[in-house]
Amino acid sequence: MFRLLPLLALTLTAHASPWQKIFSPLDNWQTAQAVEAKEKALVIKEGNQPTLFTNAGNPRKSGYLQTVDQFGDCTVEAEFIIPKGSNSGIYLQGRYEIQILDSHGKEKPTDGDMGAVYHRWDNKRDPKGFEGHPPLVNAANPAGQWQKLVIKFRAPRLDAGGKLLEKPRFLSVHLNGKLIQKEITLNGHTRSAQRQGWAAKDHIFIQGDHGPIAFRKFKVTAEEFSRTKE
Repeated sequence: MFRLLPLLALTLTAHASPWQKIFSPLDNWQTAQAVEAKEKALVIKEGNQPTLFTNAGNPRKSGYLQTVDQFGDCTVEAEFIIPKGSNSGIYLQGRYEIQILDSHGKEKPTDGDMGAVYHRWDNKRDPKGFEGHPPLVNAANPAGQWQKLVIKFRAPRLDAGGKLLEKPRFLSVHLNGKLIQKEITLNGHTRSAQRQGWAAKDHIFIQGDHGPIAFRKFKVTAEEFSRTKE
């Protein structure tokens, strides 16, 4: 079993704190009261109370978001919606991606599908992509429906000089209530990482330039996970 010691929680839900307290920079991202999936796009619905955060207006130029704070061990809870064919991802410490992709109904998901630990990349290898982890089951909802990811991440352990003592791990990932990843050890950063090397703490990133996505909740809780596996 692992030990949970809540240290800090950042939460955004409807009628709560501004998104600016969680993410930066906010260029090309915007708040909205509602969104609607239409074919391959998210259409912003106007309203008086902004409760969502989205790049629906211009996803190709939105770029990556990062959290204001840095995290080591943590639990991430994200509720999001994507249209048909959309593509995004959540990067723990800016290095280790849990893929977000319209993958509903796919019989044999790959390490590029929804909930996968995306592969690493090396142009000198054959194949160039390696050490990816497909989801254990395809739990993706249809495009246009809200989905929920819960990610438990244990950061690398470093000594005082920055030498690696223990590699990082995804302890578990649940998608829409189903376990899709368990005890995945990470030997290095995944493809398109925003950071390299090892770090005890760093920002969490969201990919925003591969397709539209909207969030109605994004919560990061700092934890302290013991070395013992689940």
